[in-house]
Amino acid sequence: MIKSMTGFGKHTEELNNQKITFEIKSLNSKQLDLTLKIPNQFREKELELRTVLSPLLQRGKAEGILTFETDLKTGSSTINRSILGQYISELKEISEQQNLQSDLLRIAMKMPDVLNTETDEIDEKTWHAVLNVITMSIAKFDEFRLHEGQILENDFRTRIETIQALLKKVETFEKSRISAIKDRMKTNFEKWMESSLVDANRFEQEVFYYLEKIDITEEKVRLKKHCTYFLDTLNEESAGKKLGFVTQELGREINTIGSKANDVDIQKIVVEMKDELEKIKEQLGNVL
Repeated sequence: MIKSMTGFGKHTEELNNQKITFEIKSLNSKQLDLTLKIPNQFREKELELRTVLSPLLQRGKAEGILTFETDLKTGSSTINRSILGQYISELKEISEQQNLQSDLLRIAMKMPDVLNTETDEIDEKTWHAVLNVITMSIAKFDEFRLHEGQILENDFRTRIETIQALLKKVETFEKSRISAIKDRMKTNFEKWMESSLVDANRFEQEVFYYLEKIDITEEKVRLKKHCTYFLDTLNEESAGKKLGFVTQELGREINTIGSKANDVDIQKIVVEMKDELEKIKEQLGNVL
């Protein structure tokens, strides 16, 4: 089952007087682009967090936010009055310039480094709790990606089945196309040359040569196989890039059928196939 690169997951747990929250969200991107926002006391763990998250995310423009809140009533945090004063001063200046009314203290208290804990060291129990919160968030994030991937997969299957149905319609015009080409060639010969000067055997050879050049049997067979391969690949994990390569092959066969068909009805069908394939390509950019 395929996964979408779009995802969201959030989980919160409480440890003594502390509330730990991790939120992860992502959008589509060709490579992994991970941004982490974490409290200062966890900076030394950033590399370890990236090592944990990168293989799980694989691809996408992702942002992870870790928050660590302490209850001031029961906790051991103190207020950094100097930094708090600077924040309030700057916020007050901005408020006066913009003519805004706001609770400056409430806003300032949420700014970085306002609260000081007794120690910046992270004990093993706290770090274990953080990793557990991250694991639960990633599980929800992965579930979100699977759900979005299922929607994409259903759409892909419908459009590939439409292309297969259109390919069968091409076959209904095959016999009439060949007959029409033969008749047109014969009429043109008779119009421009006297029948007594036409070598019947040579004429048949030329007709067969031309018909072989415009024959689309191989393209139809390959297109059928590529459609089947695309549907089979949907059952694989992390198949986004592979599906992209398959759509390139689908497009190549569809284009060749259109250029060799030399028939208005078939070319109309080819246009419909291209429309379905283009919609698949648009959505593939969001497949993991």
